[in-house]
Amino acid sequence: MQDNKVRVRFAPSPTGPLHIGGVRTAIFNYLFAKKHHGDFILRIEDTDRMRFVPGAEEYIVQSLQWLGIEPNEGVGASGNYGPYRQSERKDLYKKYVDNLVDNGFAYYAFDTPVELDSFRDRLKLEKNPVQQYNALTRSMMINSLTLPEKEVKQRLSKGDPYVVRLKLPDEEIIEFDDAVLGNFKFESSQLDDKILFKSDGMPTYHLANVVDDHLMQITHVIRGSEWTNSTPVHILLYRYLGWENELPIFAHLPLLLKPDGKGKLSKRDGDRLGFPVFPLEWVNPDTKEISSGYRESGYFPEAFLNFLVLLGWNPGIEQEIFTKKELIELFSIDRIGKSGSKFDQDKARWFNHHYLQLKPTSELVKLFKPVLESKNISVDDKLLESIINLVKERATFINDFWSLTHYFFFAPTEYDPQIIKKRWQENTPDILVNFCEFLKTIQDFSSTNLETTIKQYIQDHELNMGQLLNVIRLTLVGSSQGPSVFEIMSLLSVNEVINRIHTAINKINKF
Repeated sequence: MQDNKVRVRFAPSPTGPLHIGGVRTAIFNYLFAKKHHGDFILRIEDTDRMRFVPGAEEYIVQSLQWLGIEPNEGVGASGNYGPYRQSERKDLYKKYVDNLVDNGFAYYAFDTPVELDSFRDRLKLEKNPVQQYNALTRSMMINSLTLPEKEVKQRLSKGDPYVVRLKLPDEEIIEFDDAVLGNFKFESSQLDDKILFKSDGMPTYHLANVVDDHLMQITHVIRGSEWTNSTPVHILLYRYLGWENELPIFAHLPLLLKPDGKGKLSKRDGDRLGFPVFPLEWVNPDTKEISSGYRESGYFPEAFLNFLVLLGWNPGIEQEIFTKKELIELFSIDRIGKSGSKFDQDKARWFNHHYLQLKPTSELVKLFKPVLESKNISVDDKLLESIINLVKERATFINDFWSLTHYFFFAPTEYDPQIIKKRWQENTPDILVNFCEFLKTIQDFSSTNLETTIKQYIQDHELNMGQLLNVIRLTLVGSSQGPSVFEIMSLLSVNEVINRIHTAINKINKF
């Protein structure tokens, strides 16, 4: 290892869109590397070509870019340990598997799929407690441990299909300390002889993962808890390849759970549960089915990152909103919880709302303007800032601004019948006409002056304040929504207010 410098990797397989559980794993790796002034590496583990999905690798890279957790080296970046796609490292794995076979730590297996199925069925019928291909059953199978050496060579020279399997010890306790989950002990007799290499020249995950971690000088393997049961196999590979003294520290992350806590939050849950499980929108290349993403749903990347980090990691303080710099300073593996974390979509929305409130209004203007332009609406930036400031506290997403402000850009064409029934009286039109004449006399149309002047007008004319102000809001907005009616009037201008009041009188009187 190189001077004990921390080096971690995020190593997804391009088999589809990146699940948010994988995103969280990437974030934890990134924060840990940065905390220790180390390297964060992106490696694509694409040895399983049968499950390869076009566009998935690009999706992974774009997801990390969106979140601002780009790698120091790896796919999409430079580095001295490449290539960083396992499919491009194909030629280097052969010498390691040959080493294992030559030293008696692995063997050739020629069993066909049909023979393997028959083998498993027979073990089930016999109610054999061991139904795996391992030290207790390999003697019944067709492999280089049961065949004469001459026949093995003949089969290999003829090009017979084969796999190379790891030869597990007969009876051994394989033990390791996980930095998150604690001590683990595995009995080798309960494990199977994992396939390491296939006759097509491609390694399986287990061999490629260990070889690459060693060659890339990975010091810490931070990954999902679903890989815990594979760890004893990886430990044996380190030993058999002569790298036992360079074993990385393992840290397995508990699962992200469904909101009800019942089971893992899976890719299939997707929009079925009413929220995305992917960082970006994904279009299935075969079916063209669209799965929603957090980016397209209006989430800010920094809010989404902050939310995910706290699913399974606790900084030990009450603070919940953190900058990326603060997360790097505070992050530690020993603060990762040992149990799964329930996904809470309401909390995700809360984070986004909070981050929106923190953004300068000028930035919100830039983000909202494309929405207006898509509706052929052109607005002065200064006016738009004033409008956004009025409704900002009620918004969670940028798109919320349209529903909160549309009446500033278009006069209402319909009016809430409930408000009409409750507030509109026989003398309301006359009151409103007189009020419009009064508005023409006001020189200062600021919200502050409007509030003072109009309240005095209501008092002088012995009107019901709540009644009149609610009716005015109805004529301007079409409903009871919105901020202060004086703020609305000020931003609409006197002429627009008068026109909307007269239009409302004409339309409502026809009901």
